[in-house]
Amino acid sequence: ARPEVVPCSGAGRSLLVAGYTRLACRRFSTDHFKAQEKNRESAAMKPILLQGHERSITQIKYNREGDLLFSVAKDQFVNVWYSVNGERLGTYNGHSGAVWCVDVDWDTKNVLTGSADNSCRLWDCETGKQLAMLETNSAVRTCGFDFSGNIIMFSTDKQMGYQCYLNFFDLRDPQQIEDNQPYMSVPCSESKITSAVWGPLGEFVVAGHENGEINQFSAKSGEILKKVKEHTKQINDIQSSLDLTMFITASKDCAAKLFDLTSLDHIKTFKTERPVNSAAISPIMDHVVMGGGQEAMEVTTTSTRIGKFEARFFHAAYEEEFGRVKGHFGPINCVAFHPDGKSYSSGGEDGYVRIHYFDPQYFDFELEA
Repeated sequence: ARPEVVPCSGAGRSLLVAGYTRLACRRFSTDHFKAQEKNRESAAMKPILLQGHERSITQIKYNREGDLLFSVAKDQFVNVWYSVNGERLGTYNGHSGAVWCVDVDWDTKNVLTGSADNSCRLWDCETGKQLAMLETNSAVRTCGFDFSGNIIMFSTDKQMGYQCYLNFFDLRDPQQIEDNQPYMSVPCSESKITSAVWGPLGEFVVAGHENGEINQFSAKSGEILKKVKEHTKQINDIQSSLDLTMFITASKDCAAKLFDLTSLDHIKTFKTERPVNSAAISPIMDHVVMGGGQEAMEVTTTSTRIGKFEARFFHAAYEEEFGRVKGHFGPINCVAFHPDGKSYSSGGEDGYVRIHYFDPQYFDFELEA
């Protein structure tokens, strides 16, 4: 009769064959798995590490073609990198406080950044020259170009006695920029905006709030078109799909949720045990990636393993987790898929941006229902 094979302790790596001694088992497992481990390590995704910030990353953003990656952090620098090899192309210098948000327009002509120095600035992408500076009463938390690149929106924080406002500027009207007077300013008295994205054709803006609400603001009248509240805590990040049909929210309530961008219908929920700081939708697969971890202030009390600092991959339809990628030495603050879906990037509290190119096996992977 063949000996029975049963797994023993050690994460199922060592085999205990009935009748073998412990010593023989250990020798057998070491020899047997050394070769396999070596093959697995050589095949693992090797990330490109971007070291251009001294403080934690706040947002990363690809341009439409995906050849450039923009990163901003709490150290007042705005960096732009070649995504193919991680080479730094340059910096946009001018901010004097933490930079919270960045966006680039459709044809990679202009870059928009919002900062805690109470300003939103427009830059020439190619030369790094500052084209406009819009001053505010409080920190600029989110910013974005509409599809045409002509209209920008940004939201300000509720702080120092000032209310949260969602401001709209038309870049075709130099008078608005000169007078620092938006064509529309929408007050948000209940709860401040923490993240926002443009809808299709620049008709509306979808904003996530500190109290977990999601509002759809008209870009023409400023009125709230639709309102939902599916999260119980603050929404940290909102990212739309490439075709602008859906968006995903990342929240402090340890979940990410998928919504229809136009109707705000709730489609799927992805649950974790830690606050989710950022989530992104794959442009080619039915996958979402989520980044998070503990609150930054609690990180020093735990090991990197307990802190759950991995990027986590979920199947968008089945809501099941199928993979994790380690690497950061602190919570992941932002994640972004490359527009071609063949790589993704993550920015962490450790100040590093990591670009991960997927293995060929990733594209063959199918989750068994």
